Amino acid sequence: MPRAFRQYLDSDWGGMVTAIKASNLGARATATLLAGTILSGVVAPAEAQTAAKPAAPAAQPQAAPAPATPAVVRTIKSLRVEGSQRIEPETVLSYTRLRVGDSYTNETIDQAIKDLLASELLADVAIEGVEDGNLVLRIRENPVINRVVFEGNKRLKQDKIDKEIKLKPRQIFTRTAVRADIARIIELYRRQGRFAARVEPKMVSLDQNRVDVIFEIHEGAKSKVRQINIIGNEVFGDKKLRAQMATKVASLSHFLSSNTSYDQDRLAYDQQKLRQFYLTEGYADFRVISAVAELTPDKKDFIITYVVEEGPRYKFGPVTVDSAIRDFDDKKLAAALPIKEGQWYNAKAVEDTVEQLSETAGLFGYAFADVRPDFQRNKDALTMSMNFHIGEANRTYIERVEITGNRQTQDKVIRREMRVAEGDAFNTFLVKRSQDRINSLGYFQDKFEIERKEGSAPDRIVLGANVEEKPNGELTLSAGFSSLERFILQASIRQRNFRGMGQTASISADYSSYSKSVELGFTEPYLFDSNIALGATIFRRDYNSFNYLGTNRNTTYRQVSTGFQLVAGLPLTEYWTLSGRYYLAKDDVTLDQATFYTNGQCDPFKAGRYYCEAVGNRLTSLVGLSLIYDSLNSRLRPTRGQRISFGADVAGLGGDVRYVRGRVDGAKYWGLGSGFVFSVTGEGGVIKSLDGTEVRITDRFYLGEPQFRGFDIRGVGPRVQRYQYSGDPLAGTQALITNRDQVIDDALGGKAYYLTKAELELPLGSGAAELGLRPSIYVQMGSLFSIRQPTTNNYFTQATDASGKKLFNADGSPTLLVKQDPVFDSAGNPLYTVSSGTNQGLLTRCTVGYAAGTTDACAGTSVNTQYFTSTSPFYEAYRGSTASPRISVGVGVNWNSPFGPLRIDLAKAIVSQPGDDKKLITFNVGTQF
Repeated sequence: MPRAFRQYLDSDWGGMVTAIKASNLGARATATLLAGTILSGVVAPAEAQTAAKPAAPAAQPQAAPAPATPAVVRTIKSLRVEGSQRIEPETVLSYTRLRVGDSYTNETIDQAIKDLLASELLADVAIEGVEDGNLVLRIRENPVINRVVFEGNKRLKQDKIDKEIKLKPRQIFTRTAVRADIARIIELYRRQGRFAARVEPKMVSLDQNRVDVIFEIHEGAKSKVRQINIIGNEVFGDKKLRAQMATKVASLSHFLSSNTSYDQDRLAYDQQKLRQFYLTEGYADFRVISAVAELTPDKKDFIITYVVEEGPRYKFGPVTVDSAIRDFDDKKLAAALPIKEGQWYNAKAVEDTVEQLSETAGLFGYAFADVRPDFQRNKDALTMSMNFHIGEANRTYIERVEITGNRQTQDKVIRREMRVAEGDAFNTFLVKRSQDRINSLGYFQDKFEIERKEGSAPDRIVLGANVEEKPNGELTLSAGFSSLERFILQASIRQRNFRGMGQTASISADYSSYSKSVELGFTEPYLFDSNIALGATIFRRDYNSFNYLGTNRNTTYRQVSTGFQLVAGLPLTEYWTLSGRYYLAKDDVTLDQATFYTNGQCDPFKAGRYYCEAVGNRLTSLVGLSLIYDSLNSRLRPTRGQRISFGADVAGLGGDVRYVRGRVDGAKYWGLGSGFVFSVTGEGGVIKSLDGTEVRITDRFYLGEPQFRGFDIRGVGPRVQRYQYSGDPLAGTQALITNRDQVIDDALGGKAYYLTKAELELPLGSGAAELGLRPSIYVQMGSLFSIRQPTTNNYFTQATDASGKKLFNADGSPTLLVKQDPVFDSAGNPLYTVSSGTNQGLLTRCTVGYAAGTTDACAGTSVNTQYFTSTSPFYEAYRGSTASPRISVGVGVNWNSPFGPLRIDLAKAIVSQPGDDKKLITFNVGTQF
C-alpha cells in the first residue's frame, strides 16, 4: 500500500499536471492543479457542478469466503526516519505508535501511515524493513508556501481576500487549508452577488521544497434579481409591496442601487419589511408562508417568489392605560395617547405609544419604567383592544456620567454640554438635549447616543457617553470652478477642536476672478471656563463688482476691506442666546480711471452717478446685538427643531459711516420619517441712514445667486440698465439695442429685502446614498427694494438739421449724436492736437504751434484742433425697485463626487419683475488634493 500511494502522488494526478520551469530560480519546477481526486471534497463553486459517478458493476456471483490468514507478529528491532528536513525525527515518530521493542503487524504499519498522513505535515510516507523488524520511515515533507498569488480578481481586492484565507507565506502547505480557502473566497464573492464565481487552485513547485500557491479566480457576472413574484396578495398590488423591500429588480430605474443583487440576509430582511408594512395597515394576521430564490440556468439572475397570506383587517378596540406608578393618572394618559378606538390597527403606532409613555415616565424621573402593551384580539369583531401596562418603578437618580473614547478631547468639553449631572433626577428630555448638543459639536462620530445602564441600586442609573473622535484638523488645498466665481483657488488650515479644548483656530486664503480674501480666526466657546463665547477675526477682502455685456464680464468698482471683528455670546437660557459684536473696517472703493474717468474726475456718463458717489475711503465702526433661539437637533445637518435670530447693528460710533441695520432670520425642520426632511426658512432686513445721506452702494443688501436660486448673482432688485444705439444717426438708421445680452446691467442693491424658502429633502436608495447624493425640491419667494431713484442719463446730444430742428429716428426716439468732451491738462488748460509739422499728432495747450510744458512758450505756425473724447450715445432705465414678490421653483442635488462636493440646481423663475436677471442652472464643484 505505501508503494501504491507513493506512485499515486508521483503520477500526473489524472493527466492534469503541466511541467514548467521557474527560470528565475534556475530550478526545475512543476505546476500542478490541485483538483480532481487530490482535492476531493473541495467546496464547489456557485454553479455546484456534480461529478458523474461510475456505474455500479454488474452483480457477480459471490465466491466462498477465503480462510482467514493469521496475522504475522514481529518485533521492532530498530526505528529510523529518513527524508526529514525541517521536522525532527522524534516529532515524526510521535505521531505513530511504533516504538523499539514493541511488536507489530501489517495492520500496525498501515495505521502508522494513516496517522502520519493525517498530521498534514507530510506529502508522502513509505515504511521499509517490515520483514526483518528494522523499520525505516521514508517521508517527504509537505512544502513550505513561498507566496500566495491571486489572478483574475478585479472586483475583490487582494488585501480583502488576504484577511480571510488561512494560507500564508512561510506556512506549511496543506490540502485542507486550500479547500477551506477556496470555500471562503467563493463565499466572499457570493456576498457581492457573484454566484457564478469559480476558483481554480494551482501549485508551482520551487527548490528547497517550496511552492507558490496560485488561485485563478473567474469572477463571473454579478447575479441580479430578474424578477420578484408575490403570490397571495389581494389588497395591495405587487408594485406597492415591492416598494417596501430593500431588494430591487434590476432595471434602469435602479441602476444606481446596490440592492439589485441577490443577498440571502436581505431576503430575510424583506420578509420582515413586508410584515411590518401589513401590520401598519391593520393586517395583524399577515404572514409570509414561503420565500424561495431560484438561480436561473445561466447563473446570471435570480427569481424570487413570496407566498403570503394577508388575513383580515383589524381596528383598534378600547385603548386603556394601567399604571402602577402613583404619579400618573391612567385616564389622562389614555386620553393623550395618539391611538384611538375605531382607528385602523397600526403596529408602528403601538411602538410609538410605548416610546411616548416611556419618555413621559422619564420626564418624571422613572428611567426604567416598564411599559408593556397587552393585545386582546377579537377575531369575530376584527378589533384589537390595547391596554398599556406601566409597571411599578422607582424614581431614578444619576449615579455618575462615564465618558470614554475621548483621546484628545478633554472631559470638560463633553461634560459642559451635558444638561444633567451626578446626583440629578433622571430626565429623558434633558438627556436627549445633552445628546443633541454633543452631536452639534461635530467632534465625534455621527448618531452618537448616550447609553443608560443600571447603577449600584435600583434607583440609580449610569449614563455612558462613549464617543469616537473624528479628525479635528483640516488642511485643505482646493481648486474648482463655479458658475458664480469661475475658477477658484482656496487654501485653509482649520483646527475645530484646538488643543482638545473645543476651541476653533483657522487661517484661510481664497482667490478667484471675483474675489480675494485672507482671514485669521479664533473662537473660545467657554472663556475662562465660564459660559461665555468669544471669537475674533482679522481679514482683508478684495471684491470686484462686475456686469456683463454679451458674454464679456466687465469690472465696475473694486472694494478692498481691511479690518477685524469681535463676537461674544452669552446663553440666557437653554435655548436663548444673546450675542454681541464689534466691527471695524476700512473700505477703499475705486473705479478704473481709464474706463470711467474724464479729465481726472469720475464721469457719471461713463460710470453712473451711483458708482461715482461710492468712490473713496471710508472707515466703518459698527456695534451689533443678536438675540438667538436655537432648538435644532444638529447644527451641521438638522432634521428637527427650529432657529430664529433677531439682529440689530449701528454704525457711527466713530468712523465715517452712519446707519442702523436690522435683520431677522429663522428656520424650522420636520423629520417626516423614511428619510424625508421638510424645512421652512426665511430672512429679511432693512437698513437706514442716520445722517440723511443715501446708504452707500457697498453697504446695501443684495439678492440673487446663490441664496435665491432661479436668478443670477445680484439678479433681483433695483438696477440701472444702459441700452446702446446702433446705426447712423444722420442717415436715419439709428436704433436702440434691446437684446438683453447687449444691455449693461448695474445692480444697485436695496435697503430692504425678504426671502423665504420651503424645501423637501428626498431620500434615495442605499446605492445612491453610498454615492453621497442628497436631492431636494423647493420653492422660494423674495424681493429687494427701497432705494432713492438715481439720476439717469437718457441721451447725450440730440442731432439737428441745418435749420436747427431736432431729428428723430424711425421708431420715434430722438436721434442722438456721439458725446464730445474736451480734455484738459493738470493746470486746467484745454488740450489741442498739433495739425502739422514735426510735432503733428501730439497734444499741447497751444492753439497755434507747439509747447511741451505748461510754462513753455508756443512755437510754430500750425493751427491746432481742440482734442475731445467721444462717448457713444446710450439710454438708461431704472428698474426693479418693487416689493412685489419674485418666485422660483426648482430641484437641487448635493453630491460628494470623486471631484469633490458638487451642488447642482435647476430652478425656474415663475414670477419675476422687469429688469430681473434670471438663470436656469447653477452649479458649484471643487476638488481637494
